[in-house]
Amino acid sequence: FTPSAMGDFLNALIGEWGLGTPHVLGPDVGSGAALFLAARHPASVASVIVGSGGAAYPLDVSGALADMIAAPDLDFLHDFDARASIGAVVEAAAPKDEEPEVWEDYVSAYEDGRFAESARYVRAYPAELPLLGDLLPSIMTPVLVMSAEHDELVPPSNGVYLHDRLPNSRLVSFNSGHFPWEQASAAYGATVARWLNGEHARVADA
Repeated sequence: FTPSAMGDFLNALIGEWGLGTPHVLGPDVGSGAALFLAARHPASVASVIVGSGGAAYPLDVSGALADMIAAPDLDFLHDFDARASIGAVVEAAAPKDEEPEVWEDYVSAYEDGRFAESARYVRAYPAELPLLGDLLPSIMTPVLVMSAEHDELVPPSNGVYLHDRLPNSRLVSFNSGHFPWEQASAAYGATVARWLNGEHARVADA
């Protein structure tokens, strides 16, 4: 459960499924995995789209995410109520009364101890992000970095950090909280569509 290992897994998955050279959309915790993929297996992807995930080093995260990473161990999650805690976080992006199926998908994914298991991924950031930082200047794959201006967990400085170090990148900001794909879905979708419809190639040629 580390971004670098997940990047290698994505490379194996692309080959196993015969996907050719896809564009990889990896928001939030997928950001590190997608960037490790592009760094270590550049021939496997056409472009990557990242954002809303911890990327900067020294670490620049806040709120519950910072607390989780800084905790000495995972004992504090022993009695974690995923439905209550995750449900409250997701409420701002996909309200239970308005999008019950989306809300339930978010919440149920973390039940039965899966949240504690998945926490190991972000707790690897202090060891993994310095490695990623060293690799960023070597990533020639076009990268679209999408940040949320009011992200309460991952400040937009993480997006700036990536954009400043990636040779072929574009940085876009959204007027939203941590879930721009939910909270600014129309603008988010349009931005992804423009990227896939040719913008990624222009960034690479710039």
